[in-house]
Amino acid sequence: MGGIRVTETATGADWRAWQESWDRQQEWYMPDREERFRVMLDMVEAFTGPEPRVLDLACGTGSITDRLLRRFPKATSTGVDLDPALLAIARGTFDGDERVTFVTADLKDPGWTAKLPHDTYDAVLTATALHWLHSEPLAALYGQIGGLVGEGGVFMNADHMIDTDTPRINAAERAHRHTAMDRAKAAGALDWAAWWARAAEDPVLAGPTAERFAIYGEHADGDMPSVAWHAATLRASGFAEARPVWASPSDSLVLAVK
Repeated sequence: MGGIRVTETATGADWRAWQESWDRQQEWYMPDREERFRVMLDMVEAFTGPEPRVLDLACGTGSITDRLLRRFPKATSTGVDLDPALLAIARGTFDGDERVTFVTADLKDPGWTAKLPHDTYDAVLTATALHWLHSEPLAALYGQIGGLVGEGGVFMNADHMIDTDTPRINAAERAHRHTAMDRAKAAGALDWAAWWARAAEDPVLAGPTAERFAIYGEHADGDMPSVAWHAATLRASGFAEARPVWASPSDSLVLAVK
């Protein structure tokens, strides 16, 4: 943790309300977010059945874990993240649920996998998180993930993946999307900055929020390579097959099978 203090999960907060407000904030950026999660879980079921052992990578508030367990009550999940504020919400939301474990770890630390409770997983899932990494550390992370996924298991990454060969399409899509976002914001939707401002004012989350900004700063300066890059890098990391299984105009879901 490089000297960063880990905040204990506090009691007395309405963790479910914070979880839901995070979802609404993320949906402001990605209105088709739930469809993306549905396809992700469809593919988990197709490859691993209804009782998978899942690693929720860069789990945040536990959005994937929440949907996983509602759909597959016999699944188990390990959530891993470094963000103390989002982990506080996740731990509070799932407090007492023996199916769920949370681990504080930095995915850029080569030894982060040693903190996990299992050596292998049926599925490793992540969404809207790994664009915080530059391509070189992301490729290294993919190599580690290749060692965590069991034979026949899957890895899925849902994120912004930009094809630089289509600048006109990219510009038109972005302009159209931001017009809709502006309308929603005028109607009261919270963006990233406004959501974090509320967290910073909350008596329970203020401390963890200050810690997370000390760790990360305002936002990522990572990369958003193309779908083709992700698929090729995953194949080079030990996966037999990799390709997108869902896409919106702005996001893609890449699946890799061991």
